[in-house]
Amino acid sequence: MVGKLIFQGFIVGILAGLLGFGYARVVAEPQMEAAIHFESEQDEAKAAAARAAGKPAEPEAPEIFSRSVQSGIGLLTGVVAVGAGLGALFAVLFAFANGRIGSWGPGATAVLLAFLGFLSFYLVPALKYPPNPPAVGEPDTIQLRSGLYFLMMAISVGATVGAWTLGSRLARTQGLWNGCVAAFVAYLVVLGLAFAVLPAVNEVPANFPAVTLWNFRVASVGSWVVLWGGVGLIFGTIAEWSLAARRAPGTSLRAH
Repeated sequence: MVGKLIFQGFIVGILAGLLGFGYARVVAEPQMEAAIHFESEQDEAKAAAARAAGKPAEPEAPEIFSRSVQSGIGLLTGVVAVGAGLGALFAVLFAFANGRIGSWGPGATAVLLAFLGFLSFYLVPALKYPPNPPAVGEPDTIQLRSGLYFLMMAISVGATVGAWTLGSRLARTQGLWNGCVAAFVAYLVVLGLAFAVLPAVNEVPANFPAVTLWNFRVASVGSWVVLWGGVGLIFGTIAEWSLAARRAPGTSLRAH
């Protein structure tokens, strides 16, 4: 049963990845192009300054893939691969959660999981370490920045799971409202401590266009909304159909 769910999640993830690719091509790629244009202008300015000072300009790094390849087949492959992996992971989470969240049906469970997944895996970490376009960030600090981001992601996911577990236990003894409030407060405390303790990273050049940076980050959030939302809605719809198909024969037998 779990293997079938994972296969379904894999296919659903591919479909969500195709939706994400369409969104990225229409919305995210123009912001990427604007950032790359800024980076090219900065490189040209540095080269001109080096020539004026009589110094040799830094050699340009060889372009392994052209922009047309990167924004076309490269983007499609990357987004679909991420979607497929996300769908398989989502199926495992759904197999664990379905039927264990009160009286929620499979469709509602899938949507709730998608929302919690988007919140925990992307949105909360991005609030601390937001995504940056090309020309933002020092190459020497990429490992540090990546490590801090994944650490924040682990804390976010752990805080979500912990808050859910705490709320479920307190709801049985203190009531649903009190349990939810206590769990939410504990969740905010953990995240607040993480935001305060983990170091900030600010490597945005002073002359980088604020509008370009904002649009890029909004487009990045939108891409993950499409991926998580697509997986949750498509998977939930399929789960509801499957449940209805399994119930139909039994209903017919009881009618006779």
